[in-house]
Amino acid sequence: MINKIVATPAEALADIRDGATVMIGGFGTAGQPNELIDALIETGAKDLVIVNNNAGNGDTGLAALLAKKRVRKIICSFPRQADSHHFDALYRAGELELELVPQGNLAERIRAAGAGIGGFFTPTGYGTLLAEGKETREIDGKMYVLESPIHADFALIKAEKGDRWGNLTYRMTARNFGPIMATAAKVTIATVHEIAELGSIDPETVVTPGLFVQRVVKIDRVATSAGGFKRA
Repeated sequence: MINKIVATPAEALADIRDGATVMIGGFGTAGQPNELIDALIETGAKDLVIVNNNAGNGDTGLAALLAKKRVRKIICSFPRQADSHHFDALYRAGELELELVPQGNLAERIRAAGAGIGGFFTPTGYGTLLAEGKETREIDGKMYVLESPIHADFALIKAEKGDRWGNLTYRMTARNFGPIMATAAKVTIATVHEIAELGSIDPETVVTPGLFVQRVVKIDRVATSAGGFKRA
């Protein structure tokens, strides 16, 4: 019987090792799998290569992982914002390598990995420092840059609902990078707020098929001071 449900985030991340490449879903804090990031910190894994749209906000989630100095390199499109102080300090001190990727290129490089595409040409970045050392080509009178796919050992993503086969649905903008990251990693680990009975999810609403998901962890919704529940 296929059952991808794992009891705890710690159990789900127990096999992450030093030097792993880890994709982490989220657009800022929306859809960021904080429980999985906390468990990643607890594993003690270091020298990690992290792929994310941002480089951490405030002191929690990805920012906390950076603060622990567990990350050797980050591949992202938007590393700096008002509260990116942990990234700023590490980068300025030369303790963190940055690969800056335009946001559309980042999404397409991840998608290309999941689709088995060996590379693609894009006009984005041509004539800038981001294209240095890369192959360029003129196509129909326009210049393009060859970009390579981004593969990962693990993808940590946040979904709304999942079943024991790993089929996932998302909540609004929390979806962001999760679906393409799930296809580009050897092992995809997803948190969900609800475990659905097998067959109860309408197949037309499944965004990430269980084929791309290896582990599912149920997490509780976070209570707010207003008496409701927070769902990113």
